[in-house]
Amino acid sequence: MSELSSSEIPEGTSTGLAVLEAVAAGVGAVVLDGKPLHFTAIRRLSTGADAVVIDEGALAAVAAARAAFEEALASGAIVYGANTGVGAMKDWTPSPQDLARFNADLVIAHSFGVGTPLPVTVTRLAMAIRANTMLAGHTGSTPGLVRQLVAWLNAGLTPLLRPIGSLGTGDIGLMGQVGAALAGEGEAMLAGVRLPASEAIARAGLTIHECGVKDSLAALSSNAAGVALAASAIGRAAGTLRTLMATGLAAASAAGSLPAPALAATVLGTPRQAEIGRWLDTARTESAIPPGDRIHDPLSLRMMPQVFAAAIDAVEAAGRVAVADTARNDDNPVLIGGTILSSGGSMPLDLTLAIEGAALALAHLARNAMNRCILLVNGRLVNLPVNLVAPGATMTGFGPVLKLAGELFARVRHLTMPVSTEPVVVADGLEDEATFLPLAVENLSRALDALDLLAALEALIAAAALDVAGLRPEGLAGRVYTAVRRLAAPHDRDRQLSQEIEAIAADLASPARIAEFGKTSPLPDFDGFFAIFDSA
Repeated sequence: MSELSSSEIPEGTSTGLAVLEAVAAGVGAVVLDGKPLHFTAIRRLSTGADAVVIDEGALAAVAAARAAFEEALASGAIVYGANTGVGAMKDWTPSPQDLARFNADLVIAHSFGVGTPLPVTVTRLAMAIRANTMLAGHTGSTPGLVRQLVAWLNAGLTPLLRPIGSLGTGDIGLMGQVGAALAGEGEAMLAGVRLPASEAIARAGLTIHECGVKDSLAALSSNAAGVALAASAIGRAAGTLRTLMATGLAAASAAGSLPAPALAATVLGTPRQAEIGRWLDTARTESAIPPGDRIHDPLSLRMMPQVFAAAIDAVEAAGRVAVADTARNDDNPVLIGGTILSSGGSMPLDLTLAIEGAALALAHLARNAMNRCILLVNGRLVNLPVNLVAPGATMTGFGPVLKLAGELFARVRHLTMPVSTEPVVVADGLEDEATFLPLAVENLSRALDALDLLAALEALIAAAALDVAGLRPEGLAGRVYTAVRRLAAPHDRDRQLSQEIEAIAADLASPARIAEFGKTSPLPDFDGFFAIFDSA
């Protein structure tokens, strides 16, 4: 993948002309070339902000692989999924007159996903990833299939993709819906309208793509949906993590946290812990809130460098695997050097384990945030009144809402339990390994929903603690306080908190707010990798 400006366009190439046309039309261009898609391109492909251009050199590699594939078939080779059945039907060979019907129906047979359709942004990304992985030149599909996927993207046309039904070893039940839609079956979205796929194709001015030999298998046998889900979720996780760091800092400021543990981490910690120690020390100083006068802090304050650093390492590691997998060819069979080989590349175990590792690290972050909420409300260690009830006030205060903090933590912990080791045997024993990548991502996404609410609750409690103490922070902690007070008045009497917490959660999770927090107290490498500032 590459993103080009007009000054970088190679002269005299079809790719260059396509990019020039996009620039002239007032939009950018993302070039698919079989190389990894980084988070800026992932975000742009998802939203449809840019035109999508196919690198002509990569498309030539697709054509060369297709020629080698057709030569092998013409020589009488038996090729799985091309002139044989699939799965338990691998030993069945359709007659020559039935071969076209078999391939046309193959995508229909594998269009069985159920559930609420995925957002258009994720479906767009899945289509782009499938096109990009084919452009590596190892699939054996026709160049026309790549062109058709990109034509759908540029027309703003997306299949209706129901997400439940993948074992995470080739999203056949999910991507089968994409192949079926290309063939005019099923449903699609065009300009926000849900239509029969054939009607949407006609309205978009495109034509139906008849999936023939190998195109059928290439359209459906891919983890593109799971990788798209994973990349979207881990990009969101990076933003949620930056929000939790901001709310954690606000809570630590309200608690009068001591500077010593952060300073110790800068010298004795891992490289990431040292980085976070410096970040905390700077952000804490910029808050202009004096530290407490106690000897020792509780661990929820003292170990923030360790907890934040572990979460950042895990989320970034997952992001790097997701980026790599946007270009990983996971077809079976594959073509290498003109030879057709059986492959087990459809198992994205590295990505699944990275997602589960990131989720587990975020569960520790959830416990850390919950403990700071309890610390601020119980009032025994930070010289704040119990339940943050000011002297003389007639209130119950924040004691009851700690039950919500506990429930949100338990929810995150439950959702971060691994699913990748679940046993499964299908297809007459031929398929006896799985990763359940889409399910792992779904659990992560639901955990992020809970984390967003927990961040909002920590921010609300921190703001109340600052009010009771008569403090007004500056810097990042001040931005958290201001964001809360835009939506929730100071707590001078008991009131219902449900809508306030939800509103604060939505605000703190917004791309604009996350970018604001990042720019106030940056982590340059992490923020740059996840394009935090580009998301506003």
